[in-house]
Amino acid sequence: TLLLSLTAASQNQVAIFAGPQASTANYSIQNQKQDTKMKYGFQGGAMARMQFEGKLYFAPAVFYSMKGYKVNFTRPSFPPDSLAIDNDVTVHTFEFAPMLQYNFSESEGHFFIKAGPSIDLQLFGKEKFNKSSGPAVSRNMKFSYGDYGRFGANLLLHLGYETSSGLIIYAHYTHGVATIVNTDNGPTVRHRAVGLSVGKF
Repeated sequence: TLLLSLTAASQNQVAIFAGPQASTANYSIQNQKQDTKMKYGFQGGAMARMQFEGKLYFAPAVFYSMKGYKVNFTRPSFPPDSLAIDNDVTVHTFEFAPMLQYNFSESEGHFFIKAGPSIDLQLFGKEKFNKSSGPAVSRNMKFSYGDYGRFGANLLLHLGYETSSGLIIYAHYTHGVATIVNTDNGPTVRHRAVGLSVGKF
């Protein structure tokens, strides 16, 4: 409703963007933080920009984001498995972010900052883990009330520059605030990602 009302009342600009990113997770089991490592992926999608007043804009975005993490366990974790000693996860997500943008200048070429929340839908994923006994396991992630959850929530921060021709380049950071695990008494897993994207209005 907000998007439609702004569309009717103001001039819109639309951009597409894409770029690489490195992601990991804040992973804890019973409040004990686990050792994690980065994985590399990318994101890409579309954003809009609608002026509120002066240098402040409403700047929603929808995009695909490939996230993941590598983790070593010091205690049992389910998911993935009570006998797992590590896990290598890649998850494909679709994200919606209703953000605000502030331009540091009214000139055509300017720096900007964007911030706001996002909701991500975990579309599908893959996990690979070794066990303390038995063979290694490679399987699709299972999404249910007792496994991984379909939805996550994040806070996003972008800092970048826009040229007079509408070309944009920006660094971005994703800070997960909701766990992607549904299991009662299971681990808490919150996305973390940093990257660099380019786009064009």
